[in-house]
Amino acid sequence: MTDTTDDPALLSASALAEKIAGKALSPVEAVEALLARISACEPKLQAFTEVFAADARLAAEGADRAIRSGHAVGPLHGVPVVLKDLIDLEGRITMGGSAAHRARRATRTATIARRLIAQGMIVLAKTHTVEFAYGGWGTNPHLGTPWNPWDLDVARTPGGSSSGTGVAVAARMAPWGLGTDTGGSVRLPAAFCGLTGLKVTVGRVSTHGIVPLSATLDTPGPLARGVADAALLYAAISGPDPLDPTTRGILPADPFPTLNRGVRGLRLARMPEAERAGCSSEMLAAYDASLDVLSDLGAEIVDLALPFRFSEFVAMSTITNAEAYFVNGPLAEDPAAPLGDAVRGRILAGRTVSAQEYLGTLRRRDAMKHQLTEAWAGIDALLTPTTETAAVPLNAVDEAHLPSRFTRFGNLLDLCGLALPNGFSPAGLPLSLQIACRGYDEATALRIGQAFQGATDWHLRAPAGLGG
Repeated sequence: MTDTTDDPALLSASALAEKIAGKALSPVEAVEALLARISACEPKLQAFTEVFAADARLAAEGADRAIRSGHAVGPLHGVPVVLKDLIDLEGRITMGGSAAHRARRATRTATIARRLIAQGMIVLAKTHTVEFAYGGWGTNPHLGTPWNPWDLDVARTPGGSSSGTGVAVAARMAPWGLGTDTGGSVRLPAAFCGLTGLKVTVGRVSTHGIVPLSATLDTPGPLARGVADAALLYAAISGPDPLDPTTRGILPADPFPTLNRGVRGLRLARMPEAERAGCSSEMLAAYDASLDVLSDLGAEIVDLALPFRFSEFVAMSTITNAEAYFVNGPLAEDPAAPLGDAVRGRILAGRTVSAQEYLGTLRRRDAMKHQLTEAWAGIDALLTPTTETAAVPLNAVDEAHLPSRFTRFGNLLDLCGLALPNGFSPAGLPLSLQIACRGYDEATALRIGQAFQGATDWHLRAPAGLGG
């Protein structure tokens, strides 16, 4: 389906890029439309920590001149993007979601930001996150919780920790943006905000210049309105970086050769029957309907006996707790520091993790990866809901129960995963499907998602009441 709107703020990133490259739309017009949208929506939604309006206008003018003079640096020249407030831009504030770091001015630019800027993209703003990215609901008691745009009357969870990016993209204040995912922090806001979010395999995308939560598990990734856009942004940021040793020997991603091949002949596993418990009826109905769509497209839907329960991974917080305490322990130990109780508690839980427990968890993780490899033989992907329910009211959030039941196993087992909209609740809230694939097989996850979105229109729907 093609974008037919005249409002640049409502165009997908791919459509914006095409119009800008074809000189049917200038980067100046795109930036002005998005800044106008931000002015109208941001007082309610509170997605951003800082909007770089003046710099974005200057960059748009420069991009416009370059493109008109035949000096475009690539197909994304002049396309705006937003970045989660963990991603450093030299000279700009990076708080990492923490009020304690309101004055932390970055002395470097993160590799992924440098890559986008080198391709001519325009950094429009920085977006809110949960404190130190350590939470899945999207809440932040000190800097504020972005408002999920799918319900303008009741404040609901935007998903976290990449909450601001999710809200900004869903509300059409940005065509796409970057988040990070340590236990679901790209996929959860994608689920609650009706977006497509890609969790990449460790090493696919550099984490240099990104405030760490858990160095073992952190992965940056795109939040977009559709699979094609997510694939485009993923390709733009992937590849080896000498400043990040986990990327060594891993080639830049090119998901496009297989993106439109469809799913005929692929074997896709449904989650075990026992895992349906705890999911809302509307989430299960959307999940079952999604399996039918993919089956009708030619995929073989099969049963898979997993060697674990998803809930086991929610309890496996030893790695994240220990590594979060290593980075932020002194702040969490200071009772006067402005830090939310839930995040403080998660960080302080790392204080008592012994070397034996930490290394034992790493060993157990390796064993589980091996078990999954054996169980997964002949399977191309595992399909689950992304979350158990649609977004809940903020006043109903239980911070002791994170919404990462179906997402965390992907991080702990070095998988990749794609979350994408697959329906709406009776209250009009987005529902979401997760496509989990083997590590470094992002191309297959995107291929399945592209086929699904070619047969459905859930991803084309936008929140009402915001204009446009």
